[in-house]
Amino acid sequence: MTSPAVPGPRIPEAVHRRRWAILGVLMLSLLIVVLDNSILNVAIKTISTPAPVGLGTTQSELEWAINAYTLVFAGLLFTAGLLGDRLGRKKVLLAGLAVFGIGSALAAQSGSPEQLIAFRALMGLGAAFVMPATLAVLMNVFEREEQPKAIGIWAGGVGLAIAIGPITGGVLLDHFWWGSVFLINVPIVILAVALMLWLVPDSRDPNPGRIDPVGVVLSVIGLVLLVYGIIKGGQLADFTDAAVLATIAAGLAVLVAFVVYEKRSDHPSVDVTYFKNKVFSAAIAAIALVFFALMGVTFFSVFYTQSVRGYSPLQTGLLMLPLAAAQLIFAPRARLLVDRFGNKATTTAGMLVIAAMLAAFATLEADTPIWILEVIFFLMGAGMAHIMTPTSVVIMQALPREKAGSASALSNTFRQVGGALGIAVLGSVLSTAYRNGIEDKLGMLPAGARHTAGESIEATLGVAAKLGAQGKSLVTPANDAFLHAMHVTALCGAGVALLGAVVVALFLPGRAPAVQKEVETEELVAAEN
Repeated sequence: MTSPAVPGPRIPEAVHRRRWAILGVLMLSLLIVVLDNSILNVAIKTISTPAPVGLGTTQSELEWAINAYTLVFAGLLFTAGLLGDRLGRKKVLLAGLAVFGIGSALAAQSGSPEQLIAFRALMGLGAAFVMPATLAVLMNVFEREEQPKAIGIWAGGVGLAIAIGPITGGVLLDHFWWGSVFLINVPIVILAVALMLWLVPDSRDPNPGRIDPVGVVLSVIGLVLLVYGIIKGGQLADFTDAAVLATIAAGLAVLVAFVVYEKRSDHPSVDVTYFKNKVFSAAIAAIALVFFALMGVTFFSVFYTQSVRGYSPLQTGLLMLPLAAAQLIFAPRARLLVDRFGNKATTTAGMLVIAAMLAAFATLEADTPIWILEVIFFLMGAGMAHIMTPTSVVIMQALPREKAGSASALSNTFRQVGGALGIAVLGSVLSTAYRNGIEDKLGMLPAGARHTAGESIEATLGVAAKLGAQGKSLVTPANDAFLHAMHVTALCGAGVALLGAVVVALFLPGRAPAVQKEVETEELVAAEN
């Protein structure tokens, strides 16, 4: 009786040999997309300066220049992953990079705020097709046992990009005009495209079935309406506004219709029954909640370092290096803790560290030694590394390899929506608490100027600068009001992180998933044969 054939590796040998080079190309593509989420923040003051130095944008126009990218990016992530599964991930990745590069070149040459907003939206369109495809390709060039390590390195690359954004922006603005923060993307895109054509294999779902246009349209409309409503609520600092409530409600209603339609469809874009898997759902929720908290704290920490402490954009970027360094150090090694203690213990501990560090922001004052902030950032990065790596592995391995694009898109969609919601909600808390703290100090100003000056610490300091010597009396109250508002906001973020810790502690597995054990058993049998 002949022994059964030992199953061979699922990855072709030629691809397997160059898998780490392919990962490097994917991280280069990811770098510019994630970097662009943060690089614009450094250039805000320069862009708002009147021509010829900047574009003379208003506060509202600046917010939409940032939000146009996020809105399109989050709204199209799911559709991009779906099309990658069907048309081929390499083709979609190359097309996304090309659109992103063209949008970057056009944004750099913008002649008006309206043009900048439109070209930022075009960049968001390209980015939406890049991000899910990078993780989907990764899942198709690494064998299952190496996927956790590769995902850990991929997650570390995200952390590196988050830190490089402000630093790169600060250096460019010290030497060039504001458009350079966008133009820098173009040579990186050209290099990434050339390397991708040479190294990266194409992959797709071998049984894609029929296209689901109704599901695609519903998912896009629902997500765009929801994210638009969240962003608008944060912009107005008023989530009770009728237009905001109507937009969010409409977005939720369309997404409910999407879920109902997908459940009844015989060829759905995404099998919503995946969410019946508590492990999968908890991992998705953890990613959304951690980005809710982290994007919110990043938003107010920039004001703390620049407006209260007086650091430059470049110095602020350098201050955030410990956050990225911790992710680079711990993200590739997080799987070792998972192997020893399981997903539940590792991710819950990461969430508790994030919650503790957010609460620590409530202790910061105008004269707190800066090394304390550095320690907080480092521990936040360590906590994030021990959340992102295990949850990414759980999500990607919960679905079949052929559905990798959809899994990546789901993960990134919830990450972006969580981050947008964090900026909007925590930004609204910050704005409301600040206005309440500063209002009674603005009595010397006319009614219209009082409202403008109470919008943010930057607005107060701007009015104070125009008043000259008389305005100096507003600086200390503005700093005090902001610090109080930051403390309130940080504690709200800590509460969200604690909620995430409860979710993962209840639902994530305490040991390696059964499917991983099956793989290990198969390998053991193969070795014995």
